Amino acid sequence: MGWHMYDGGGMGWGGGLFMLLFFGLVVIGTIAVVRWLVTPCRGRESALEILKQRYARGEITREQFEEMKKDIL
Repeated sequence: MGWHMYDGGGMGWGGGLFMLLFFGLVVIGTIAVVRWLVTPCRGRESALEILKQRYARGEITREQFEEMKKDIL
């Protein structure tokens, strides 16, 4: 008859561990994607922050800063 009768009819320890690892990675990946979609982009600066930086560096005058700030807000 052969050895396949005595293996319990399943995948054994290796297959069970592989399935556990696979589903664990699926859950972790799903959580990571949801968190990425929900949280705002931290690396991107707001337009007002960029405007403040330009004014601080002296690239624009106070009048230009105030006018652009009105447009943003």
